[in-house]
Amino acid sequence: MLTKSTLLKYYKRPDIQEEIIKHARDKEVGTRFDTYFGKRPDVLNYPQDVFDFAKKGLTSLHASEERWQNPLNIHSDMKRKEMDAERIGWDLVLDIDCPFMEYSKICADLIIKFLEFNEVKDVSCKFSGNKGFHIGVPFEAFPERVGEIITSEQFPEFPKKIALYIRDHIEDELGKRIMELEGSFGKIKEKVGLAEEEIIRYVTNPLGGKIAKLNVDKFLEIDTVLISSRHLYRMPYSLHEKSGLASLPIDPKRVMEFEKPMANPDTLKASGFTFLGREAYGESGTRLLKNALDYAAKVDEKRQIETEKQFQEVKLENPIQEVFFPPCIRKALLGMEDGKKRVLFVMMNYLGKVGWSKPEVEKYLILWNAKNPEPLREGYIRGQMHHYKAGEKLPPNCDNAAYYTDMGICQPDMLCKHIKNPVNYTMTRWKRHLRDLKMQEDGRKKKRVVEEKDGPNQENKVMIDEKSGVEVTIESKKEEE
Repeated sequence: MLTKSTLLKYYKRPDIQEEIIKHARDKEVGTRFDTYFGKRPDVLNYPQDVFDFAKKGLTSLHASEERWQNPLNIHSDMKRKEMDAERIGWDLVLDIDCPFMEYSKICADLIIKFLEFNEVKDVSCKFSGNKGFHIGVPFEAFPERVGEIITSEQFPEFPKKIALYIRDHIEDELGKRIMELEGSFGKIKEKVGLAEEEIIRYVTNPLGGKIAKLNVDKFLEIDTVLISSRHLYRMPYSLHEKSGLASLPIDPKRVMEFEKPMANPDTLKASGFTFLGREAYGESGTRLLKNALDYAAKVDEKRQIETEKQFQEVKLENPIQEVFFPPCIRKALLGMEDGKKRVLFVMMNYLGKVGWSKPEVEKYLILWNAKNPEPLREGYIRGQMHHYKAGEKLPPNCDNAAYYTDMGICQPDMLCKHIKNPVNYTMTRWKRHLRDLKMQEDGRKKKRVVEEKDGPNQENKVMIDEKSGVEVTIESKKEEE
């Protein structure tokens, strides 16, 4: 859809070049050449750089949410501390992911209104270039610190918590507005191509009755995958390969009026609106950030209580062994170059929850410590164990990036996507193991009963399939004498 002449004509425009360069300051830039991506990291320093890339076949430009002292210093092998030291800030970018433009508009409008409700004055918006929108709040809108915590170092944790806070608080109104637009569950079901049970959720009213509400999660979401280290989003005014349209900044207050022809590269003009403008109205995002952190703490507490209840149902008489450990724990057990103290904290609480006694945990951790290239002092481990009570606390949940992803030990298998906590993984596998053992034992018992009843030399023998527990009759002929 994007011809070479269209690309050259568009990216040659001085107004487009200026807008792109202004946005690229302090950001890692990614280039795309239709079917492949350019090298990373890259930067844009001068307007002519944009046209030079276009002459080489550039179709689109992408930028990082994070801002860096020098983006060219960034590489994939950097440790968390190194990245925190190099990062000078991050922008909040909320990506609305939905195949239906009208639904995306409603979601964008609600997010913008919710940000304004939280007193954020520095809200910007742009068309993604295809079917969605990006909502932005610049780093300048947030406080430098929250208590003793340095805000620039809290990526992706802080923006993820903000996204969760916004998503959960607009959910009901989003479903309501889409229902008002379409008029019925049936029409939405037909449009999105999903079964009724996938788009309807039931809530209980004060009188105990059930109320049907639209569940938008299956066809519309605020994409939190974007909120991860070095992930890129389409830059403002960059073209989109599939639609051929530009990612145009628009008036946040008039998002419902946006139409795709406005983003036609042949006719569009620089809109006058800046996506993620850096001249902020003080720290107007302070209330939003604090509310999001408070909300995330409540959600974590609720999850912790729910998880605790699950594990209280199972009583362990012996410690569960390594074969049932989750991938992250097994990876950590091989030895760690960095993050050893965090792993120690995880392992203490994990082992205690899967049936290990305090002496067993201490002995095991000292053996693990010997595998580390630079072991912790043994006195440090014994000091941590001094007030430790096995089984008292759960380890951090799987979505706590600081304890798993950032340490490079999160290597999920098929079961992990259904799991909230490493202990949950082990208990799930342990319960399955016990169930399988019971089925096998029941099968053996039934087989013995049948053989004792009918004798082993009958012409027709009844055997038991140990996996399914189903009786199978095997016909056999008498041997000729």
